[in-house]
Amino acid sequence: MNNSSLLKRDLAVLWHPCTQMKDHETLPLVPIHSGKGVWLKDYEDKKYLDAVSSWWVNLFGHSNPKISNAIKNQVDTLEHVLLAGFSHEPAISLAEKLIDISPPSLQRCFYADNGSSAVEAALKMSYHYWLNTGKEKKTKFITLSNSYHGETLGALAVGDVALYKKTYKPLLMECIVVPSPDCYERDEGQSWEEHSEKMFQQMEKALAKHADETCAVIIEPLIQCAGNMRMYDPIYIKLLREACDKYNVHLIADEIAVGFGRTGTMFACEQADVSPDYMCLSKGITGGYLPLSVVLTTDQIYQAFYDDYENLTAFLHSHSYTGNPIACAAALATLDIFEKENIIEKNKFLAEKLGSSVADLQDHPNIGEVRQTGMVVAMEMCKNKKTKEPFPWQERRGLKVYLHGLENGVLLRPLGNVVYFMPPYVITNDEIDLMASVAKSGIEIAVR
Repeated sequence: MNNSSLLKRDLAVLWHPCTQMKDHETLPLVPIHSGKGVWLKDYEDKKYLDAVSSWWVNLFGHSNPKISNAIKNQVDTLEHVLLAGFSHEPAISLAEKLIDISPPSLQRCFYADNGSSAVEAALKMSYHYWLNTGKEKKTKFITLSNSYHGETLGALAVGDVALYKKTYKPLLMECIVVPSPDCYERDEGQSWEEHSEKMFQQMEKALAKHADETCAVIIEPLIQCAGNMRMYDPIYIKLLREACDKYNVHLIADEIAVGFGRTGTMFACEQADVSPDYMCLSKGITGGYLPLSVVLTTDQIYQAFYDDYENLTAFLHSHSYTGNPIACAAALATLDIFEKENIIEKNKFLAEKLGSSVADLQDHPNIGEVRQTGMVVAMEMCKNKKTKEPFPWQERRGLKVYLHGLENGVLLRPLGNVVYFMPPYVITNDEIDLMASVAKSGIEIAVR
């Protein structure tokens, strides 16, 4: 079996996600045979350093023995059972651990299958809570410009990236969109904190005007990942929590991409010292092995659904594979690695190395900004550094970086003009140097 034979079979039957399939007339797919640590290997033994954690899910490397063994042990005990009317130890233990490590007011776990599903559940929970408590006029959601929360219709509606949303707009509920605190847009000489605090004024106005009709504000704390890895200061989250309390509106923290150590703390909300009303988790929760998501919420919200059956106030939302035992076992092993190997502390040194590896690009004439939050570093290519005028998206400059990366054994998947690193936490200093070197040479080719 080789790459070319697999590609022929693939193109005859598969429709790949987030892909214009016609590209693959000239852009070969990369069939992967195996993975170990930060490395992926194709069927002809070529290796690729996974600089993006396979869409941000892989925390502790491919074929991690601790997670693999936990899954193997669980498979021989219980593969799955419905979670309606039944339960099992892995789901209970995982919920206990998540509640223990999450912000203090979060006391209940509701399982789902993936990030979009978690967002859908949180949106429905918030609306349904207000309905159950006599606030039936609360039907709207406030979201940030440039935000992304998933691809199902509810999650897509509360996002604001036109590339994903525009086509389906006639199918989506209307949301109230507030300008993002994105610090790439800050004035010269202005700090991240100052800009984020200034931008919060728009959110304050929206809450004051729409509080009576608003269920919740939904945000991606600290990093708008699919929105070109744009970042902002924790002060915004702190102010938002205070305002949501003031105006009696829920706060939904979508930590699907930024949770589990990505921002330098276990959860991004910790950096603002706040507890959201709902926290959505997925991606890294199983270490990149299996789909699983969870919505954590407060006991106060849970109690609004706790009622006599005939009152029909229950949260009738379900997925067939909710709380799958094998996925829960993978998640428990992932959390065990965090605890026993002091990962958050170790990542501080890795984050410093990540940042320093591309710090020299700050002075590059076609790099508008090198920005970093924890284990995420982004480099934004632009046509004019002074004005930050972007390259036209039709030129697909990021694709040139991607192709250069593959040629040189590094999987980089830029977001438009933004090249970024979001590697597994097992990456070494030498591997970071390789990743940075290939990214920088790819950028030089792309900006010509």
